[in-house]
Amino acid sequence: MTENYSIDQNPHKGNKGITRAFRAAVNSWNGLVFAVREESAFRQELTLACVLIPVSFILRVSPVEHIVLFGSVLLVLIVELLNSSVEAAIDRISFEKHGLSQRAKDFGSAAVMLALILCFVSWTCILVPLLSKASSIGQIV
Repeated sequence: MTENYSIDQNPHKGNKGITRAFRAAVNSWNGLVFAVREESAFRQELTLACVLIPVSFILRVSPVEHIVLFGSVLLVLIVELLNSSVEAAIDRISFEKHGLSQRAKDFGSAAVMLALILCFVSWTCILVPLLSKASSIGQIV
């Protein structure tokens, strides 16, 4: 492309102000609904989040630990959505097997795995001392 790109050339960038914010919110909601309906990995991780997030708020931990527990679970959902978007874009281009397409999908999968490891390590590092302290006192929550 030899011409300079201008945002005015993009038909999807016409909304401004409150209209843009409203459309973005609608698109975000639609993305979440589609992920729940169509992405089994997202549903599995959302189920995990529905268990872990309430638990994170009833544990007697510091505010920073609450943020780490909540944030690590939320990060898994965020990365899964990004991975699903990469997979959808690759599939939109072609269903044909291609090394670069596979690499892109594998990178997305690796990102989800790293987010899950971070979540597991965060929860473990916070819960193990809490559980050992609670077992000596006889109280967790």
